Amino acid sequence: MTSEVATDLAEKMRLRAALIERIGGYMTAHAIGVVAELGIADLIKDGVRGSEELAAESGTHEPSLRRLLRMLGAVGITTEPEPGHFALTDVGAQLRSDSPDSLRAFSRMFCHPIFFSAWQGLEHAVTTGERAFDHVYGKDFYHHIAAHEDVSALFNVAMSEESRIAAAQLTAAYDFSDAGTVVDLGGGDGTLLTAILTSHPRLRGIVFDSPSGVAEAPAVLENAGIADRCEARAGDFFQDIPTDGDLYIVKSVFQDWNDEDSLALLRSCRAQMPDSATLLIVGSVLPETAATDQPIPFFTDLNMLVIAGGRERSESEFRAMLEDTGFTVRSVKLSAAGPLSIIRATPAPA
Repeated sequence: MTSEVATDLAEKMRLRAALIERIGGYMTAHAIGVVAELGIADLIKDGVRGSEELAAESGTHEPSLRRLLRMLGAVGITTEPEPGHFALTDVGAQLRSDSPDSLRAFSRMFCHPIFFSAWQGLEHAVTTGERAFDHVYGKDFYHHIAAHEDVSALFNVAMSEESRIAAAQLTAAYDFSDAGTVVDLGGGDGTLLTAILTSHPRLRGIVFDSPSGVAEAPAVLENAGIADRCEARAGDFFQDIPTDGDLYIVKSVFQDWNDEDSLALLRSCRAQMPDSATLLIVGSVLPETAATDQPIPFFTDLNMLVIAGGRERSESEFRAMLEDTGFTVRSVKLSAAGPLSIIRATPAPA
């Protein structure tokens, strides 16, 4: 075999392996979901544990658990320093419940059977433009989880985990010195606003969300010691938002909605927030063209097509929506809060 033929064959094998690894992505997701559901990372913790011990403590079949953990070792979640003994990588440590950077609930949610089932409808979504989740389940995602309290609770915790790191990054990246009362629209359990108010003791806040979305917020605010200067309010931000704020934050919300609903939300904000207030959109901003160095926003974009019917947007698309609804874009700071960008806008003169 000539060196030229050998080189060509090696390249073909590399390309073949690259595609097969990507095809196997769903296998990795399933494996991570099972480990998260069983709490295996909590059993491993900081040490090296044998598969026999782990199986006994988790109530699993030892040979099968060992195979699962070895597969996750191949993708960087665990390590196997000696046969049948496993430790966590820094990536895998995020599956621990007690980690300050835990993504265990996030992993359980996004590897949940309802997500996998909904993704079976991707072809329908791509063919029709309709939500795959509705096609598979006969109702939209939010109505579905509202009828399943365990899934709804898991979803809220998952969103809180996702917000925790972004909250710290936003607090460091944005100058809150001109703010007095911060309103977090779609603020869930108050994780984001808790981080902001804890870092800025002079600020007051309002967490605003649906009744189910804001249900856990009072406890979170109380535990953080900020309940005396932050309140939780329930409502529909398409209809009625608090009018007594001067900085309004909308984090990772627009991705949940199609263009029509997103424009309606912006019009609701423009009509009810004071003319002197500032709107801060915090979320993913898609590059204008796909790039391999930023895959996560594109994953999220397609997931929105499947699950919620929303979408991620580029900077130019955000600018157009804001200008169409009576806002002036003051600044766009890409990836200013970790993976999330910050778009600052103010009401345009009437």
